[in-house]
Amino acid sequence: MFLGEYEHSVDTKGRIAVPAKFRNQLEGGLVVTRGFERCLQVYPMEQWQTLSERVSSLSLGAAEARQLRRLLFSSAFDTEVDKQGRIVLPSGLREYAGIGEMAVVAGMNTYFEIWSQTDWEAAMATLDNADPNIAAQMAEIGI
Repeated sequence: MFLGEYEHSVDTKGRIAVPAKFRNQLEGGLVVTRGFERCLQVYPMEQWQTLSERVSSLSLGAAEARQLRRLLFSSAFDTEVDKQGRIVLPSGLREYAGIGEMAVVAGMNTYFEIWSQTDWEAAMATLDNADPNIAAQMAEIGI
């Protein structure tokens, strides 16, 4: 599982350290792609294969399915964790997410996200204001 929130620097070559607790789950490789709300999503290869099969099974006749394919696949980058525990974030993906010298790595259970520090703080502020709505959604699904 990918859990927790971590701040890490991004070096001049676009490399970011993966939290030590996450690294053993990425031994088979990983995929970095554009996420929602201008963050990056990072999937272990096994999770990526499951996700890509599900997305690829969607009808090409549906505009939403084509848009999802474009979002996930056109910017996807497969890589591995290096010996120092870092991954490379390609410049196009860093630009998309507005990631500069510092970034936030946030666990999302089966994958993790990488955010610019500013955008992460804004997303968390939005969540703080949405507490009643989130509680209602949780109640709706029986949690």
